[in-house]
Amino acid sequence: MTKAGVGALGVVLLAVLIFLVVSSWSRQPAAAKPSVQPINFPHNTHVQTYKIDCQYCHADARRSEYAGLPSVQRCLGCHKITAADRPEIKKLAEYGAKGEPIPWTRVYKLPEFTYFPHKAHVRFGVACQTCHGAVETMTTVSARTGPTLTNDLLNVAGFRAAPPPLTMGWCIDCHREQNATRQARAPLDCIACHH
Repeated sequence: MTKAGVGALGVVLLAVLIFLVVSSWSRQPAAAKPSVQPINFPHNTHVQTYKIDCQYCHADARRSEYAGLPSVQRCLGCHKITAADRPEIKKLAEYGAKGEPIPWTRVYKLPEFTYFPHKAHVRFGVACQTCHGAVETMTTVSARTGPTLTNDLLNVAGFRAAPPPLTMGWCIDCHREQNATRQARAPLDCIACHH
């Protein structure tokens, strides 16, 4: 091969690499970034110290597609008395007095074309931490999910990188594992999640 041929091949490979980087940057990840919440809610205090189960606050998880958030009244059930003098609880009481819900900022977000029923997973016994991480240790919930440039480049290069949490590959891998180890019948067909 001549020097001109090698140079042309190098330019083509560089153009492909630049295209991959630019196209990856333009994609929006499947998850919202951690953000400031209107009230600081320490999951670690509620779960580890007071042993409150996830489904006490996220009661819709066992009967709905969405886990849901507790109403202000549910929170005030304890906090009318407990820690009522603290600044964050005073904010909670203000929302209650106005009859307004707390405008939480969403942390976990799947693409709109994806159907994810919490109830099927909760009823099968999938722990919340499987998808959401160790929320019980977090003072502020944050999510690290969605497509990444590193994974994309490894896959393009032919390596089988583990998919990031809450991506399609990650969910399919989990369904396959549950089917193999727990005799589950977790669906693997497209229509189960995309309809």
